[in-house]
Amino acid sequence: MENKINKKGFIQICIVVDDIEKALDRWTTIFNIERPKISINPPPGNSDLTYRGEIADYTMKMAVMEADGFFIELVEPDENPSTFREFLNKHGSGVHHLGFEVGDQRDAIVEELNQKEGFDIRTIGIYPGSSWTVMDTEKELGVNLNIKPVR
Repeated sequence: MENKINKKGFIQICIVVDDIEKALDRWTTIFNIERPKISINPPPGNSDLTYRGEIADYTMKMAVMEADGFFIELVEPDENPSTFREFLNKHGSGVHHLGFEVGDQRDAIVEELNQKEGFDIRTIGIYPGSSWTVMDTEKELGVNLNIKPVR
C-alpha cells in the first residue's frame, strides 16, 4: 500500500457481545478494574451514520475500558441493521475490529483500501471532533479495520 497504516496508531480493539452487562462483569472481575459506564450510542436518528452505503438507524450499548492510552471497547448492538449486528449474527461474540488513528491520512487510506485493495466500507460515523470508518477486511484479515483521523 502506498498509504500505510502506522502500527503506532493502533489504539483500540472492539469486541461485540450479546450481553454487555455479563461481559463487563467478567472483564472487571478478571482484570480487577473499575466498571466503566455503559452509554447508548449513537443517538437515534443520527444522519451522520451509514451502514453499507445507506443511512443507518441503530443504537448500541457501549462501554470503554482504557489501558494506558489503549482502549478496549465492548459493544452490544440493538436488532437493527449495523456492522455490529451483522458480525454478532454471523459469528457470535468476538473481536469486530482493530482501531487505528491515522491523522490526516484517513481519506487516502480509506480510498486506497477501498479502491486498490477492494475492501468495502462497512460503516462511517461522524461525531463532534472526529469520525470512524470500518473497512470490511474481515474475510481476508480475520477482523475489520477501523480507520480514524483522531480519537
